[in-house]
Amino acid sequence: MVHGEKSRTHLIDTNTPSVARMYDALLGGVHNYEVDRKACKELLRIAPSTQLLARNNRAFLRRVVRVLAETHGIRQFLDHGSGLPTQDNVHEVAQELFDDCRVAYVDNDPMVHAHGRTTLEENDNTLVIDADMRDTPKIYAATRQFLDWTQPIAALFVSVLHCLRDTGDDQDPAAMIERVVARLPPGSFIVICQLVSEDPAVRHGVTELMANATGDTWGRVREPHEVRAYFTGLDIVEPGLVDVVDWCPDTPVPPEELRATDWIEWGGVARI
Repeated sequence: MVHGEKSRTHLIDTNTPSVARMYDALLGGVHNYEVDRKACKELLRIAPSTQLLARNNRAFLRRVVRVLAETHGIRQFLDHGSGLPTQDNVHEVAQELFDDCRVAYVDNDPMVHAHGRTTLEENDNTLVIDADMRDTPKIYAATRQFLDWTQPIAALFVSVLHCLRDTGDDQDPAAMIERVVARLPPGSFIVICQLVSEDPAVRHGVTELMANATGDTWGRVREPHEVRAYFTGLDIVEPGLVDVVDWCPDTPVPPEELRATDWIEWGGVARI
C-alpha cells in the first residue's frame, strides 16, 4: 500500500504538455497525450538525439541503483521528480536485489501521482509523495516514519534539475541540493544528472521550446560546469562526473561517432 498520503482529487491538464508525460512518450510509454507527442516531435527537431538520451538516462538509473545497493549497501532510496511508472523503476531494480529496500517517490504531476498510487498499492516498501521536489521540509515530514533517517539514504535527482528555473533564492536548484545534503545521514549518497550542451543554439532552443510548451514552468539546459557546481564540497565517487553512458557501464559504451553531439545527460554520484 501507499503510506502517508490522503486521498486527493487531481486535475490532469490534457491541453498543456507535461514533462513527465513527454518523457514517457520518448520511452515508448502509453501514459501520454497527443499534446505531449507533438511537443516531443518539436523537441526532436531541435535536438535529434532526445529519444536516445531518454533511454540512456533510464539505463543509468538502473545501473546507479544496482551499484548503490550492491556495492555500497544502500537500502533506502528517495527519488525526486520520479516521473511516470515505466519499466525498471527504482523499487523494481532495488527490490529485485534486496526485497527489504525502501523507495520513496516524489512528484507533483497529477498523472504521476495517480498512476503511482495505483501501481504501488500492494507494495509496503514504497511510498508516493505528492510534493514539489524543492519542498524539502514536506518531503522529510512525509518520509520520517517510512525511511530511517539515522541510516544512509540515496537521494536521486536523475534528469530533473533542468526542469527547475534558476531563482537565486531558496527555490533555486543549488539551494535545494544544499538542503537535501544537510538532511541526509552520514554515509548517504546523492545522484545528480541533467541535460547539458556546449552548443548555445541547442541550449537556448530547447529551453525556449520547453518554456513555451509548459507555460514557462521549465528550467533550462545547462553547461557541465554548472552541474559540477552542485557537487561542491561533496566526495564524488568514481568514475566522476561524466556522460551517463560512461558511468559504470554494464555493456560496451558507444564509440564517439555514434554519440549525441547536440546534448547529453551529464552528472554522477557523490557520498555524503
